[in-house]
Amino acid sequence: MDNTYKILVVDDEPDVQPLILQRFRREIRKKVYEFVFAGNGVEALEKIAADPGIDLVVSDINMPEMDGLTLIKKIPDVRQDLWSIIVSAYGDMKNIRSAMNEGAFDFVVKPIDFEDLKLTITRTINHINVWREAQNSKTKLIALNQELQIANKMQQSILPSILPQGENFRFFGTMKPARNVGGDFFDTVKLPDNKIAMSIADVSDKGVPAALFMMSSRTLLKGSAIAKTDPSVVLKDVNELLIEDNDAGMFVTLIYGVFDTATGVLNYANGGHNPPILIKENGEGGYVGMPGGIALGMFPGFGFDTMEITMEKGDHIVLYTDGFTEAMNKKGELYGEDRLLEVVKNSIHKNGSSDIVNDMVQSVDEFSKGIPQSDDITCLILEFDGALS
Repeated sequence: MDNTYKILVVDDEPDVQPLILQRFRREIRKKVYEFVFAGNGVEALEKIAADPGIDLVVSDINMPEMDGLTLIKKIPDVRQDLWSIIVSAYGDMKNIRSAMNEGAFDFVVKPIDFEDLKLTITRTINHINVWREAQNSKTKLIALNQELQIANKMQQSILPSILPQGENFRFFGTMKPARNVGGDFFDTVKLPDNKIAMSIADVSDKGVPAALFMMSSRTLLKGSAIAKTDPSVVLKDVNELLIEDNDAGMFVTLIYGVFDTATGVLNYANGGHNPPILIKENGEGGYVGMPGGIALGMFPGFGFDTMEITMEKGDHIVLYTDGFTEAMNKKGELYGEDRLLEVVKNSIHKNGSSDIVNDMVQSVDEFSKGIPQSDDITCLILEFDGALS
């Protein structure tokens, strides 16, 4: 971020302003962010109208005179190009969904985890920059290639730039986009009680529609993850919500799990996705069993099952998309699951986790050398050092 971004924080609690200024003091000192404040929606609209330099609004929902939902609805009447993040109580999915439907880009929950807030602001600013670039280039978007480049950047902007790590666990991940825009994504969400939600997904089709469907899927998945604890319920919830506005008939395959960082227990549900790989500390392992499930966005009323794995010291769980297994070489051969498993085993045995992501991507690149990449290549890896005593 080369510019100073001005953020309007809207909240009627008097301790919010000093807390924001204290927690973001480094970013303020480095002139990454500048904060202005308003105590309710009425005051916020006045400041938005008076200051065209405001880049982003972070608003609480419950406020006097004008609440956050009403503010989100009225912002486009004052500024069409202003993005917003909504702040709501934990589990308040009804208001969060209303805010997202009215145009909020993302949300955080109370009590606020300021690291999560910083990541959410960074992701939103990245998306704002991509959107502004698209607006500035609108007159040039005649060729399909230019349109795909913008959509590709939009796709990349929502991926987490920093993955969770703790005393006994680490996450690694990457997404290498194809020349055509696709719909892969991976994500993690911090949950209460030392738990982390983890997911990887692949949207059907290619191009701008797939990228937009991917963004919608990721937002709904994050929202349901915050409100629900059972992975099967999360997938059922997201499936029903995707079907409501899915006129294009698209779908998304995914794996969604909840990982207990203290015990190593991973509960996961399957939305028609490729099976994960579990590698033990000694380098042995293979593909794990998959609970029943189908791709999301197609059939209403479908129930999903869950399975449980208890990870041990030195275990690695590898989630990936079919951009790996379905890569093709000049002979028309598929990369395949057997080859991927051997690469993962050898990489973990040889290097630990430090190079496993690079080894996986490099192996596919070497196999398909001379053949243009036709699908996104995405992986999310969890390394576990053992349960906390």
